[in-house]
Amino acid sequence: MTAFDIENSVGFLLAKAHQRLYAHFRKELEPFGITPPQFALLAFLWKRDRISQTELSARTEVDRTTLGGLVDRLAKMGLVRREANPEDRRSYLVCLTSAGKALEADLTGIALGVRKRIVANLGAGEYETLCTLLEKLRA
Repeated sequence: MTAFDIENSVGFLLAKAHQRLYAHFRKELEPFGITPPQFALLAFLWKRDRISQTELSARTEVDRTTLGGLVDRLAKMGLVRREANPEDRRSYLVCLTSAGKALEADLTGIALGVRKRIVANLGAGEYETLCTLLEKLRA
């Protein structure tokens, strides 16, 4: 029987890398009162604003209940709002407010800075390779 080496398993290594990245990112976002999951939602909206919660849930791969809570908190902060969907009276569009749009430059800069520090030990092209491999694992 082959011994299983937990410390060199993909699951363990991915979990520990995620924990490190998340902790750094959370600390950097703290002055803005934003969490990493809230940032992710805003980042999707910066790419494409005014989309239904259902579509946002599909794009972010976050279940609708969790997404609803994230949207609620961002709405209370004045960063997004819900608008009636003119194409479907049963759904709402999630829209950035001017305050939500104004955070894009600062928060994107923070995200890029954290990424730069986290991947500093990678060689030329390894970041791109890492992303390609993670996409394969995600499929």
